[in-house]
Amino acid sequence: MEGATDIRVTYKRVLLKISGEALMGDQGYGLHPPTVARIAEEVKSVHDIGVEICMVIGGGNIFRGLQGSAQGMERTTADYMGMLATVMNALAMQSALEALGVHTRVISAIPMDQVCEPYIRRRAVRHLEKKRVCIFAAGTGNPYFTTDTAATLRASEMACEAIFKGTKVDGVYDKDPKKHDDAKRYDKVTYDEVLQKHLGVMDASAIALARDNRLPIVVFALDEPGGFRGILSGDGTYTLVGP
Repeated sequence: MEGATDIRVTYKRVLLKISGEALMGDQGYGLHPPTVARIAEEVKSVHDIGVEICMVIGGGNIFRGLQGSAQGMERTTADYMGMLATVMNALAMQSALEALGVHTRVISAIPMDQVCEPYIRRRAVRHLEKKRVCIFAAGTGNPYFTTDTAATLRASEMACEAIFKGTKVDGVYDKDPKKHDDAKRYDKVTYDEVLQKHLGVMDASAIALARDNRLPIVVFALDEPGGFRGILSGDGTYTLVGP
């Protein structure tokens, strides 16, 4: 890997969106501390080259509102439970990052002052300017909205230059590459193509919001060591979703 002085940073402020399942490792449920620590190392490597970082982490490793609703739970209650799960994941990531010496703030859309800050846009921007990593938790604070939509909303509010969507594959494919050997990977795809072809990058509300704000989405493999930093240096494999 090149030294920090040689890195060609493409973006100055980005939002990293990862699923709660990314924190499970090989487990079927919950948090896998070595996996959380590895992702924290990836974030630190990007933070070290001067990029301002926001994060949004899903809660599906602990509780998913839609699944709870499908099993008979009232949807609003189920979604609020999912929001609380994202706070737990955010606190775990904060702990891992601060163990590496990265100053971090967890900022929740649902006030819970004993464990994290309430969301105040100007304060969050100031944290970023002070080179603190901001982890936005509890989604948008409203039921019926996913963490994908929350990520796009927060990225827009924070004036991020791109959303980095960390997944299990190295980009956007026309079909599941783990099930189909002839799956085609896109180097670049438009917002409208994602919606029309149901490519599953993010939910439709998130894609539409990104399109309206001309916010590019970079889809890459989170499991690839150094992938996050590599893309910012102009290398790596990914799909760019844009205009």
